[in-house]
Amino acid sequence: MKKNNKSLIFTAIIASLVFSIACADKVILKDGQTITGDILAEKDTAIVIDLGFHVLSVPREKIQDFEYTKGYELSDLDTNDVNNGPVVIKTEHLYKTATLKKTTIEKCVDAVSEAVVKISTPGGLGSGFFLNEEGYLITNFHVIEKETKIEVTLFQKKKNGFEKKEYKKVKIIATNPFVDLALLKVEDIGDDKIKYVHLGDMDRISVGEKVFAIGTPLGLERTVTDGVISTKNRAFEGLVYIQTNTAINPGNSGGPLFNLAGEVIGVTNMGYIFYGGLGFAIPIDYVKHFIKNRESFAYDKDNPNSGYRYIQPDSRRNKEKPSFLKGEK
Repeated sequence: MKKNNKSLIFTAIIASLVFSIACADKVILKDGQTITGDILAEKDTAIVIDLGFHVLSVPREKIQDFEYTKGYELSDLDTNDVNNGPVVIKTEHLYKTATLKKTTIEKCVDAVSEAVVKISTPGGLGSGFFLNEEGYLITNFHVIEKETKIEVTLFQKKKNGFEKKEYKKVKIIATNPFVDLALLKVEDIGDDKIKYVHLGDMDRISVGEKVFAIGTPLGLERTVTDGVISTKNRAFEGLVYIQTNTAINPGNSGGPLFNLAGEVIGVTNMGYIFYGGLGFAIPIDYVKHFIKNRESFAYDKDNPNSGYRYIQPDSRRNKEKPSFLKGEK
């Protein structure tokens, strides 16, 4: 009887080990070996992986590839359980951030695509994404520049595809033309449930990392394009941008650039149609700063192209000529 118990315990231990290995992340080395464990961090020079009994830092130059086995969907993002799911670490300033594991583009698109919208104005089309269930969303300033009639189209999942929902009551909350960002709010949501994205962290992205964009390039709704981060700090006209070879075309403007955790790491705003592989996105740090300081950039209909109002100087009370001009003939 004791022998059988030991046999059962041994079998359970082996099954547990096999299950943990099967569910583990993988780092594939250039010499063909595979390291399995829990990937803790992606650094520019190394991948940090937890082996269970030891934390190992593997140099990038020795790595052929790496993959995450388990990912989380948008519906899991409010679990607050460290062991069973991601942890929401901030819910202020209109947006949320979360610690998420990476997964595939297919799973990410399925989780976040409903949070991405088409923005229509008399002057053209653009893209945007919801920050929360209250209807606040981000787009580019140049998408809504000099426009007051703005419509937002939401693509909601149904059994047989997607259903369009159009919202015509859209308020401009804040604008910053210098970094090309605008904060809008859809005010006619009613009882509709809004899906939203989580914002990422520039300190946790790396050059060469896989990314993807969702938007409406040239009017082609719900278009997904993918690529890698070419550089995370490309200087252009006094600002820093994420450069990517992800295809960015007119209509993508204002849409999100995602990492493989489904987090927004940038806002797409520039691309070169005749030069493939040159796309640019506003880093998410600029977006967070803009949202946190939105009152400073509050939209003013009397001064629509700026985030602030210029105060006119007081008029002169003394209407006489200054003393140094009185002697003129």
